[in-house]
Amino acid sequence: MSAAIDPRTTTASGADVRVRFCPSPTGLPHVGMIRTALYNWAYARHTGGKLIFRVEDTDAARDSEESYRQLVDALTWLKIDWDEGVEKGGPHAPYRQSQRTDVYAGVLERLIESGAVYESYSTAEEIDARNEANGRAKQLGYDNFDRDLTDEQRAAFRAAGREPAWRLRVPDHDLTYVDLIRGEVTFPAGSFPDFVVVRAGGQALYTFTNPVDDALMGITHVIRGEDLMPSTARQLALYAALIDAGVTPFVPRFGHMPLVLGETGNKKLSKRDPQADLFLQREKGFIHEGLLNYLALLGWSIAADRDVFSLEEFTAAFDIADVNPHPARFDQKKAESINGDHIRMLAPEDFAGRLVPYLGAAGLVSEPPTPEQQRLLDAAAPLVQERMQLLGEAPGLLGFLFRDVVAYDEDALKGLPANSDEVLAASVAALDAVPEEEFAATPIQDALSAALIDGLELKPRVAYGPLRVAVSGRRVSPPLFESMELLGKSETLSRVRALAARA
Repeated sequence: MSAAIDPRTTTASGADVRVRFCPSPTGLPHVGMIRTALYNWAYARHTGGKLIFRVEDTDAARDSEESYRQLVDALTWLKIDWDEGVEKGGPHAPYRQSQRTDVYAGVLERLIESGAVYESYSTAEEIDARNEANGRAKQLGYDNFDRDLTDEQRAAFRAAGREPAWRLRVPDHDLTYVDLIRGEVTFPAGSFPDFVVVRAGGQALYTFTNPVDDALMGITHVIRGEDLMPSTARQLALYAALIDAGVTPFVPRFGHMPLVLGETGNKKLSKRDPQADLFLQREKGFIHEGLLNYLALLGWSIAADRDVFSLEEFTAAFDIADVNPHPARFDQKKAESINGDHIRMLAPEDFAGRLVPYLGAAGLVSEPPTPEQQRLLDAAAPLVQERMQLLGEAPGLLGFLFRDVVAYDEDALKGLPANSDEVLAASVAALDAVPEEEFAATPIQDALSAALIDGLELKPRVAYGPLRVAVSGRRVSPPLFESMELLGKSETLSRVRALAARA
């Protein structure tokens, strides 16, 4: 028979909701980690509660300060703000596990006093030998042998120079909780043994530090990945002990988000997959609004017929209970399409400003741009805003405006029609006839249309293709006539003549 749900489970809602984001600083931030941060942030903002950002950095072999700074950079870029935690402080500081050793030692003492934990001297070899002797499979692990050691036995182990680990006394009954996403879940009695919370030598393990920090920081809702769901049984057992020892008054609620799969197959999106690299996505030109919109869809939807929404709409509508428990698949093309939708929602001056780092990285503009570069950028940005899905496309689309010499794409040259010399010659004559003071998009279009469409009886694609290559070096560019206006009459004619000389 299943145990009843612990009546001490929190009923927090509204402003008393407290959630946390607690990554380990190992490697680069990845999109799965950021979705966890996003859902916790959105739930805090939806309820009016608080998000706590702490860092689990006790693995000296894997954790690094560089990774920690990258985590802060990632959340700052994405504008996922937190209410307490690293870089900000709060009533439960410090918020880095490596600085909380004394805190864990104090909680362990309280659990020792309450009898919730006990000394364990068994080595891995001794556990295996006992299991074999008793006909138990080795994979069953620890057999709770040390639970009932006598004082004399413990003293003998100490006299032999052994130092104990500390294990939690796991309840001998079923453990049941209601998952915020998956409904009621029961872990049968005996499904896991008494487990180590502090190693011999005093090192507190993740199975101890993580729930202890949650308890001391008043976390009411633990929202995390599905892969951590098996550890919930141990956390429920530890929480019962923490409550009995007076460390916390309640058990939090748990919600386990679905896995994020790669684009093909049924494997979890790996940290090594390009799509998982958050900073690579930023380098490609995702804006934070577009990327967060897409990540929100990896397990949740605002409506059956709607994929694009603002962050304000997201937080207003988001409830963790509405998250789908089934795996979600990362689709790079869909992510980029949604990003393009958000690019088009930007105010023109905001959009122009966000292009600067990408143009600057390509050596096209200074940072900040010169007045002349800014003038040109402000005029050119509206020409490409409707065409771009990623800000990283800016150097390719706009680079020709900021270069003195056209760099021709090889495929653009190969695609020139056989009559390019005729088209370019007629274009030079038509453009030369447009007065300098009238060299604007409409007069330019009228002159070229008369010369090429009417005069040479060409279709627009054939007529204007060579001119696009002449002006931009590419087969795809911003609107042709507006581009010529931005370049001016002299530069436009110079470029058309330059390609004519090659043709």
